[in-house]
Amino acid sequence: MSSTAAIQKGKRGLRVKLGGSILALVVLENGRQIRGRMSQLSVNGGLVSLEHPLDEGIRVTALFHLGITSIRCRAQMLFPMWATQGCLQPFRFLELPEASRAKLSRELESLVQAGASQEEEEAE
Repeated sequence: MSSTAAIQKGKRGLRVKLGGSILALVVLENGRQIRGRMSQLSVNGGLVSLEHPLDEGIRVTALFHLGITSIRCRAQMLFPMWATQGCLQPFRFLELPEASRAKLSRELESLVQAGASQEEEEAE
């Protein structure tokens, strides 16, 4: 959510780099809760920073707030990547309802617009 809110358009759709500014909660099927920070997010999934990696393929419930939107959705964890502290673990949404997808898309678009406006001001 900084002026470096980078976006990439393509087959994957709009992705916004958040740099860990959004807190996330990952709930395992056994009820265990793991706290993390969103590093990157799209309407299809994202990249969450965790202290310890989770097994590839497990299904979890992801919870986070972005702007005025709260998301609670089933997700599947993908292959983790080690980082300087902990790991970055990609995930994909499994059952994101269309209403939640639309809200998330609007929030991501507003972050992109805010980042573009801030970058233009800094350039002046």
